[in-house]
Amino acid sequence: MTIKDTPEEWQVTATDTPFRGNKTSVRTDHVVMPDGTVVKRDYQVHPGSVAVLALDTQGRVLVLRQYRHPVRHKLWEIPAGLLDVPGENPLHAAQRELYEEAHVKAEDWRVLTDIYTTPGGCDEAVRIFLARDLSEAEGERFEVSEEEADMELARVPLDELVRGALAGELHNTCLVVGVLSAAAALRGTGFDALRAAEAPWPARPFEA
Repeated sequence: MTIKDTPEEWQVTATDTPFRGNKTSVRTDHVVMPDGTVVKRDYQVHPGSVAVLALDTQGRVLVLRQYRHPVRHKLWEIPAGLLDVPGENPLHAAQRELYEEAHVKAEDWRVLTDIYTTPGGCDEAVRIFLARDLSEAEGERFEVSEEEADMELARVPLDELVRGALAGELHNTCLVVGVLSAAAALRGTGFDALRAAEAPWPARPFEA
């Protein structure tokens, strides 16, 4: 038996959008269930995101500490950001985020994993990249504001982040999934066996 997620779309008889925000909105779909009944399903409509697990030659991951108001926590995270333009190449978006948030560039890029963050209530899809061969970016640093103005940067050994995730000390989705995936790849077939940086992404199709 092959364990694999498969696309499927149940009939929607009506759709409403009770809220529209700057980047996301809330949608209400009237969905036909297998027994023929129709139920409402509310969910956040999201443009999609990218995240970057940037790993240096010493086995350390570049992480950021940022305040997240909905959960009232400062969370350790990996660089991440929205796909600003529909159909945007996710690799280009990831390279932009790594530059803007950490002023770092990378020569070697791979797809680490693809996830749906909260599929029961949001359609956000995230592609997490592995970036290696790191170096300081050229030019002036990107000017940050709001929560990002208070960010802290650090480089932490991958094994320490794995320990923190399993101990319940680290909670950010992309960080936890990213470090556990990287550790699994490292202990398995290795990073060179990961998908190419511009591998197809059905959840957010793009042109290479």
